Amino acid sequence: MFDRAAFFQRYGVGLALVLLVIFNLAVTPNFATSQTLAVNLTQVCTIVIVGVGMTLVIATGGIDLSVGSLMAIAGALSPMFFTGQLFPVPNLYVGIALGIAFPILIAGMFGLFNGWLVTRFSIQPIIATLVLFIAGRGIAQVSTNGDLQVFKVPEFQSIAIGRVLGVPFQVWIMLVIVIVSAFVLHKTVFGRQVLAVGGNEAAARLSGVPVGRVKFLVYFVSGLCSGVAGLIVIAMNSAADANLIGLGMELDAIAAVVVGGTLLSGGRATIVGTLLGALVIQLVRYTLLANGVPDPAALVVKAGLIVLAVWLQRQEQA
Repeated sequence: MFDRAAFFQRYGVGLALVLLVIFNLAVTPNFATSQTLAVNLTQVCTIVIVGVGMTLVIATGGIDLSVGSLMAIAGALSPMFFTGQLFPVPNLYVGIALGIAFPILIAGMFGLFNGWLVTRFSIQPIIATLVLFIAGRGIAQVSTNGDLQVFKVPEFQSIAIGRVLGVPFQVWIMLVIVIVSAFVLHKTVFGRQVLAVGGNEAAARLSGVPVGRVKFLVYFVSGLCSGVAGLIVIAMNSAADANLIGLGMELDAIAAVVVGGTLLSGGRATIVGTLLGALVIQLVRYTLLANGVPDPAALVVKAGLIVLAVWLQRQEQA
């Protein structure tokens, strides 16, 4: 017997993406151009990168509300390294290397802090990550005194605006993260442990799965992904504004994860689905704007997509 709910849960996001592309090819002017493709891809890169970390967290039955604030921390700290504000650097390339590596690692360490709260004190993830959702942006603002940091460093900015084979470099970064994460989730022991923890934590623990370590690692990865996304944002803007970097990103990432087919209750996840979910949401917004529909309407449609995705999940679980 054909299970319609299960079919749409598994293939609905891919089908929606195909239908959106066909509709735009037929209706939207200048859709089939490299410029339009590049614009839509760069709009989703940071959402997908953050969404990868969010997917792993949600797969364990958790949630991470701090991703936007961790983006702000990484974005605020990075220029301090390559401009020599923190300490003198021997040359620009050393400064850039430090300005990439250290902010990403610091964001990862804050992710470990989230994992520590969740595992050590058994705090619900939504509450544990709310701590850095609030305090993290404050840390970023204090570190810069709330000032806008403007810079012109092409060597650093190339991570966002540079191109390889005509494709924006940030798209290559996104694809590498998606491919590696999808392999880890579906082809390694750690990936199976992540899904086991989300499916039934008590059974996973009795089976010998190191539940605490798994949770630590997924929050660490979520922090790393947030750090990478924060650097891409400031490279695109040629400026770091701790007040705005990553603002609302937690909601966009969760939306991409849910629309992509990952269960909010944990136990089943798809990295590629998160990529497709982000593309669908972005393309819906682009389609509406390109055809004269105001942006607030796009937000309503996005909310509708999330409700539909959650409803399909409940239908499949029923």
